[in-house]
Amino acid sequence: TEPVNHTQMFGKPLSYTPLFFPPDFNYNTDGYEGDTAEDRKSQDGSETMPFIDESPTMSPHLCARGQDGEAVSPTPPEGLLSGGDTEKGLEMKKLVLSGFLASEEIYINQLEALLLPVKPFKATATTSKPVLTMEQIETIFFMIQDIFVIHKEFYDAISPNIQQWDEKVTVGHLFQKLASQLGVYKAFVDNYKVAVETAEKCSLANSQFQKISEVRYFITYDHSIFYSLMFVFAALLYKPIDRVTRSTLVLHDLLKHTPKDHPDFPLLQDALRISQNFLSSINEEIDPRRTAVTTPKGEVRQLVKDGFLVEVSEGTRKLRHVFLFTDLLLCAKMKKTAVGRHQQYECKWYIPLADLSFQTLDDSDSLPHIQTLPEHEIEEMKIKISSIKSEIQKEKKAQKSQSRNVDRLRKKMNEQESCLLLHSPTIPFRIHNKHGKSYLFLLSSDYERSEWRESIQKLQKKDLQACVLSSVELQVLTGSCFKLRTVHNIPVTSNKDDEESPGLYGFLHVIVHKATGFKESANLYCTLEVDSFGYFVSKAITRVFRDTTEPQWNEEFEIELEGSQCLRILCYEKCYDKSKLNKDDNEIVDKIMGKGQVQLDPQTVQSKNWHMDVIEMNGIKVEFSMKFTSRDLSLKRTPSKKQSGVFGVKISVVTKRERSKVPYIVRQCIEEVEKRGIDEVGIYRISGVATDIQALKAAFDANTKDILMMLSDMDINAIAGTLKLYFRELPEPLLTDRLYPAFMEGIALSDPAAKENCMMHLLRSLPDPNLITFLTLLEHLKRVAEKEPVNKMSLHNLATVFGPTLLRPSESEISKAHITLASDIWSHDVMAQVQVLLYYLQHPPISFAELKKNTLYFSTDV
Repeated sequence: TEPVNHTQMFGKPLSYTPLFFPPDFNYNTDGYEGDTAEDRKSQDGSETMPFIDESPTMSPHLCARGQDGEAVSPTPPEGLLSGGDTEKGLEMKKLVLSGFLASEEIYINQLEALLLPVKPFKATATTSKPVLTMEQIETIFFMIQDIFVIHKEFYDAISPNIQQWDEKVTVGHLFQKLASQLGVYKAFVDNYKVAVETAEKCSLANSQFQKISEVRYFITYDHSIFYSLMFVFAALLYKPIDRVTRSTLVLHDLLKHTPKDHPDFPLLQDALRISQNFLSSINEEIDPRRTAVTTPKGEVRQLVKDGFLVEVSEGTRKLRHVFLFTDLLLCAKMKKTAVGRHQQYECKWYIPLADLSFQTLDDSDSLPHIQTLPEHEIEEMKIKISSIKSEIQKEKKAQKSQSRNVDRLRKKMNEQESCLLLHSPTIPFRIHNKHGKSYLFLLSSDYERSEWRESIQKLQKKDLQACVLSSVELQVLTGSCFKLRTVHNIPVTSNKDDEESPGLYGFLHVIVHKATGFKESANLYCTLEVDSFGYFVSKAITRVFRDTTEPQWNEEFEIELEGSQCLRILCYEKCYDKSKLNKDDNEIVDKIMGKGQVQLDPQTVQSKNWHMDVIEMNGIKVEFSMKFTSRDLSLKRTPSKKQSGVFGVKISVVTKRERSKVPYIVRQCIEEVEKRGIDEVGIYRISGVATDIQALKAAFDANTKDILMMLSDMDINAIAGTLKLYFRELPEPLLTDRLYPAFMEGIALSDPAAKENCMMHLLRSLPDPNLITFLTLLEHLKRVAEKEPVNKMSLHNLATVFGPTLLRPSESEISKAHITLASDIWSHDVMAQVQVLLYYLQHPPISFAELKKNTLYFSTDV
């Protein structure tokens, strides 16, 4: 590139700080020499673009610069080497802020560099030979000055606080103010694409502007004939968008090291909430560095979305990485490569979006046979994963350094988790090309299916031309996928950093209040999904609010969490037209009106008070509240102080009082479920409305006369939930504390005859009210499982729901035996409880009379 005299262009030399570029870049005052192709290799062997200022803002690890310009590591303050948790937290907070302040200074320098040419540009705009017109200047540099002022004021305000640091210093109000000004960033984001396009057009059309761009912001380019020259000007113009993401990360760090009773804590929380909502609302397609690839014809092909999906190919499940570009959908798999070679993708197929459809072209086309694992094998995988997690934790505690054993266990866990992710998705997502060939994916949730469908349909609204790639073009595009991908790993624990949150284990209480923003009246309801073992599961559904634009559900749900980190809410319009059946899953397709998600931040959720929030989705606002109860607290069996009711009262006391063999509540709930809930999808798995369950509980406790009327009017999931709650709140489990150790030993026996002998003997050892109630429930659950094709509840599903409820020991027994319940639901004890109930569910019918009569069992005392 020909050097340019800065004095001639602007009247004075440009002051430019080399902090813009990574330390391994060559920098000189006349121009910028890019690194060689070899230097651009990353540690994993892939080629990377030399983007500027990519050092993370995780301030404890930020490097300062010494007098000679060399990077030096900051010396940890004395408070970090000694002192209490509060002192350490205070010093960590100072480190985070100091690092953020350093990066803020760099950012302000970058904004100044962007603004530097504006004045000379404006001066030439009124001359006969303008470099840029006033309109072009306003477009390219739109809102940069406003953003500069906001951050300069923030920097000037926060800097003295860091210099005079003590525990009384507050900065939350400054971050809150900064977050409240994100509207300026929204305007910048909306204009960003036009700004970059205008800058690129000006570079091509105006040699002076091109030389300025090349000198000031020149970036190396791939020498392949398939790539065009790219300028750092666009990457520098991207900085304001990048900055919001980095500020959000720093807010996370600050909250982590700020005590909850510190005045800063609620202010930082509010700033984080505003920032996260802003980030989720802006268009994620604007990143020119990761998502752009240039075609041989000079057109820009943008990567819009990518992710791991399960494809059904010839009846077999295959894990694929799917890439959605602006004009085509590409399905790839990772090639097997030799050790030391960087990974590459192999294209399995692609469909131009102009030729892609979701409707079946041939009505006779039906869903192929899909290889599925039995439910119990899926659950066994979860047991193994949890067991390996426990082993890894033990290894880490036992040894200070990472051992080979930990690596071996991680590899083993990765295999199990990958297998689980491959076999757990069941929701079909089928696409077709213009020749009628169809491709089938299986997804874990309706939310995910909707995201892919909407992304494709949004692109199809543009005037797309069908494209046919040559073998070379396809090879180049597939090769670029490795650099362009935004999802790098399948969502398994072994791919997470040790410092990442393991998620929440316990119960999340959610109240779905209301929704607003609907333009027309409709029959509306919401579903709630949470993630578990790397995929999402539907956990609760509200009632349908008919013919309204403002549904007021006010329904509370108790959702069990298994390492969950995210809550999703989907809002649907109920469809009652049976002609609209989906051929792929033979169910009526309800229209998704909106969807959104919220991160389950332990710091926010884990409080005794309800936390209210709003999710905005397609102009619709859904209001909800939530609070979290840890697993050990939520599973305590607490005897009722009032012995006149039924909940929390010994089963023998209730049956004696009622003069019945089985408690009235058990008989009535079973009868109602069998009458109108046996065909209900997810019966006993889907949560009932908590307020309805509490109303039924109060009615049964008070022995209300109109209980039968209440049951007939109540949602069936609430009745199922009441039955589960009754067994969960028994002061001792239905199968008794005394026999619990023997049940655990019996189910572990290998010899079938010995196991049969032991398990039947244990049943016979139960008190009569417990035994008769258990056998009644057993036969009911078998009848529910007979309807599995309709209600999707297998024997194993039912054993998973009821096993821990019927067997989990009371608190006194746990403390006696020094048993500690693991935070993970799939602990060995819990899974053994599931296996005990499953054994009896899979057993031929057991008669009370025959059981008592039969003496062919060993008589070892239990």
